[in-house]
Amino acid sequence: MAASEDEVNKKLTFRLYEDGVHRWRSQGENIFNEDTTYKCPTYVHRTPPCQGSCPSGEDVRGWLNIVRGIELPPEGVSMQEYAFRRSTDANPFPSMMGRVCPAPCEQGCNRNNVDDFVGINSVEQFIGDSAKSEGYKFGDLPEVGKHRVAIIGGGPAGLAAAYQLRRKGIGSTIFDDHDDLGGMFRYGIPGYRTPREFLDHEINRIMEMGHIDTRMNTRVGRDISLGKIEKEFDAVLWAIGCQSGRGLPLEHGDAPNCISGVAFLEAFNKGALQVTADRVVCVGGGDTSIDVVSVARRLGKVDSLPKEQMTEFVVGGFTAHDSAYAASRQGAEVTLTSLFEKAEMTATEHEVEDALREGVTILDGVMPVEIIVNDEGRATALKLAKCTIEDGAPTPVEGSEFEVECDLIVSAIGQGGDLQGIEEMGNERNLMNADKFFQHPDKPGHFVAGDIIHPHLLTTAIGHASIAADSIERYLGGAEFDKRPKVDVHHFNLLNKLKEVDLTPTEFEHEGTWGTAEAKFAVHNYEDRGANEIISSERLFLSHFNYEARKLREQHGPDSEHVLGDFDERVKCLSEEQAVEEASRCMSCGMCFECDNCVIYCPQDAVYRVKKEDKTMGRYVATDYTRCIGCHICADVCPTGYIDMALGDH
Repeated sequence: MAASEDEVNKKLTFRLYEDGVHRWRSQGENIFNEDTTYKCPTYVHRTPPCQGSCPSGEDVRGWLNIVRGIELPPEGVSMQEYAFRRSTDANPFPSMMGRVCPAPCEQGCNRNNVDDFVGINSVEQFIGDSAKSEGYKFGDLPEVGKHRVAIIGGGPAGLAAAYQLRRKGIGSTIFDDHDDLGGMFRYGIPGYRTPREFLDHEINRIMEMGHIDTRMNTRVGRDISLGKIEKEFDAVLWAIGCQSGRGLPLEHGDAPNCISGVAFLEAFNKGALQVTADRVVCVGGGDTSIDVVSVARRLGKVDSLPKEQMTEFVVGGFTAHDSAYAASRQGAEVTLTSLFEKAEMTATEHEVEDALREGVTILDGVMPVEIIVNDEGRATALKLAKCTIEDGAPTPVEGSEFEVECDLIVSAIGQGGDLQGIEEMGNERNLMNADKFFQHPDKPGHFVAGDIIHPHLLTTAIGHASIAADSIERYLGGAEFDKRPKVDVHHFNLLNKLKEVDLTPTEFEHEGTWGTAEAKFAVHNYEDRGANEIISSERLFLSHFNYEARKLREQHGPDSEHVLGDFDERVKCLSEEQAVEEASRCMSCGMCFECDNCVIYCPQDAVYRVKKEDKTMGRYVATDYTRCIGCHICADVCPTGYIDMALGDH
């Protein structure tokens, strides 16, 4: 977690030694008494924890270093375009993810041990929005081969899979039962969080790659049979998400005015739901419940709403509100209930703060125990009780019951799959099984990605799609499935970087030789452990880094008096100057960022900068082993943990 506000609002200092160590160790002992193990520096690349924490496996450190100007783009390519290319190698939605991803990368950021995490989301939004304004496209695409893949579902996972498959020369057809592509981006998240202008642009950029067809308003198992899909296509990817919300597991949980958060948000995002009820209670505590209550506060209520225009009928798809209702909106009373205390709610912290500012009442540490209905069977109140959590299950506190009157109850306690017509694909949990290669274990040629495996984050679904695309490529080519890397992300590759700057090693002539330090057929004193190791803060020289406050995005957050009818976007994009400054806070964990510490502090002048014509990312410094005495000062003062003492342990 990030440091507390009290901690980050003052300049922090660091010591190299732990409490209880009182004797200053003279560096002269190292300088003038060589290491008898003959260890010398090796430059070791490891994966940073931001990237290891990213479910879609983005090369976060890579594009941050590009934005800050450490990794330079090829000639003729701007910083913005180069960062866009690196970012979208893993995830084709930088504008969307920069806005709505809860950013597990930021929680993993080693900078939390200095002051506060790097604003990764804000820089990613800058990359995505710059790509839109500059009109960058996905180019350098291979020819499409004979195989074709059916992708069932046009949400984040399905679109990401179509994108990754097209980059491999594989065409696809997306089947979706909505009018428009986007899935959860479009129908599960309010437009003031995923502005449609940017969403449509990122989707269209994928479709413009070509050889990606769509069949909209088409549900597999209803409008087209699974058997026909299998005959027409060489492989099938299931990315149908979880479109069914879970109702409250209480008597009368099926009352007409008890609806799911998923259905509520879809009706709003389709434009059918223009107003809501007078008194709304949402049961949840996660991000979906926050979206529900925030939307409810913006929609408000209308007095004397005709019965057939009540929220449940609109959400059920039986009717739609006239947009004229918006002119007569009044504020609605909106309450959110959560099993957990506010600090422990699974919703993103700033989203909870926004909801409170917008006038939502949050009742935390409570559980629903009874739905009270009238003679017509409609819910009129929700009875709640204080609760304790034991072994992951809530238990009501005796005598703590109380009632909250309501006209609408929204359940946002989880989602499930809708497998009607394709029941043979499902499991006992109404989801789909998948192995580590994202194959369906019981259906050869079928692959699975996204929430239908296990409901989680948008970035998780996109990560699934990337691996599934790899597996589909191997399946169609008749190849065996390789073991996936231990750290399964999009890694920095030094050989690719050397190739990009025309420094590719020469071919090895297969002749026995000694003393190859000057040879050009190998990359010397470098080891890549990125696929196996994530570098922790203990390996870094944290004393190198000064306190630097984050460059925060401007936030648009209406208060309770102004939230009604306010659908303006919440976050503003950083300027280029702000994005560069924020990216510069990255500590480049596991990769050299050219600070010169090792060159400056080496007492033997053994560590040196490589010649300008040989320099590139990861190849900034080298060691003259005829001078090195193994004192390991360079490793001690390397801020990024890029230097290990190795080569010659005896």
